[in-house]
Amino acid sequence: MDLNPQTSDAVIPADAATTGADRPNPTRFGVIGAVSFVHVLNDMMQSVIVAIYPLLKGEFDLTFFQIGAITLTFQLTASLLQPVVGMVTDRHPLPFSLPVGMCFTLSGLLLLSVAPSYPILLVAVALVGCGSSVFHPESARVARMASGGRYGLAQSIFQIGGNLGQAIGPTLAAVVVLTFGRNHVGWFGLLALLAIVVLLQVSRWYRAHIDARGHRRSADDKPLFPAPVVRRTIAVLLVLMFSKFFYLASISSYYMFYLIHRFGVSDNTAAHLLSVFLLAVAAGTLIGGPLGDRIGRKRVIWFSILGCAPFTLALPYVGLAWTVGLSVVIGLVLASAFPAIIVYAQDMLTHRIGMVSGLFYGFSFGLGGLGAAVLGVIADHFGIVFVYQVCAFLPLLGLLAVFLPDVRPPAHAHG
Repeated sequence: MDLNPQTSDAVIPADAATTGADRPNPTRFGVIGAVSFVHVLNDMMQSVIVAIYPLLKGEFDLTFFQIGAITLTFQLTASLLQPVVGMVTDRHPLPFSLPVGMCFTLSGLLLLSVAPSYPILLVAVALVGCGSSVFHPESARVARMASGGRYGLAQSIFQIGGNLGQAIGPTLAAVVVLTFGRNHVGWFGLLALLAIVVLLQVSRWYRAHIDARGHRRSADDKPLFPAPVVRRTIAVLLVLMFSKFFYLASISSYYMFYLIHRFGVSDNTAAHLLSVFLLAVAAGTLIGGPLGDRIGRKRVIWFSILGCAPFTLALPYVGLAWTVGLSVVIGLVLASAFPAIIVYAQDMLTHRIGMVSGLFYGFSFGLGGLGAAVLGVIADHFGIVFVYQVCAFLPLLGLLAVFLPDVRPPAHAHG
């Protein structure tokens, strides 16, 4: 990691301030790989909800607003609970909450496969959201604990699992659910059972390392930076998260409808093209974390969010081939910011890892749900193409990255 004060940015001091007890720990790739693998399964199961939207729209005669409300229900149950879970486990570690949370996901999938009405459908997706609210902050904590100080790399490996799951999920849903019917959603419950088995092993490792974590707490209980600096930095990061996830909501929730409406492609083709975009997002996520470790998180964030603006502005006015190509570039560039943002925030609040992880993961979920609902209303009134013309300007909010502070470590951080 580059610690040169001439090239480092605000996030590096927190890395440099890592206590001596942290430095000798090796990077536990087995543990990080395990939570990343479960992240694949978790987000694969969640992405099935989005992938079967065309089927649900026809079966329940839903409006675009009702489609957006499904996403909103899922995202809110996930987002509102995540910071709460993080705050609780900051004070009282609950290693086996991971497999317990996955049981909620399993219940939601089984109910989704047989839901007889729209309200029951909302209950099913809410259960899946509850499972996510436990999984994300606790798994992010485990990834950081196992990182050996390579925080950006660990977050990228963890997050790439989610991106891959989101990319694979629509294709599986197209093959299984769109072909054989909604009742086959229940088969995805097998993935939840596999996830529970893996998380039981992760939880045992987590429990074994609680004592070591407790010994480090005395050094971590004090914030590394002044409160005004922390508040300003977190506020800027949350605004940048808004620009990123509101735009991603337009792709993840309505890209299939856009392709079907604008270019006349089939449901299956649209699902496959959504997977292509989500794979690009996965690649960007994998690149962003290690790149932030090397050149600084602020530079990655600045380039990532603002850098995709020319491509989002062009997207609504090009043909199918260019639409697919530009969406790949947008996904690649835009996604590289997320691991850098998460680690930047964690490094500002090293004494509240669970809370800050839950806040940012939850905020991303909430923004996705709010964006889906708002954009659904816009699509109902002005058309799906108009949604992309408006959202094209969101990445320009990346200009606010200039206000991210270039913080130097307090004097005690060096000793």
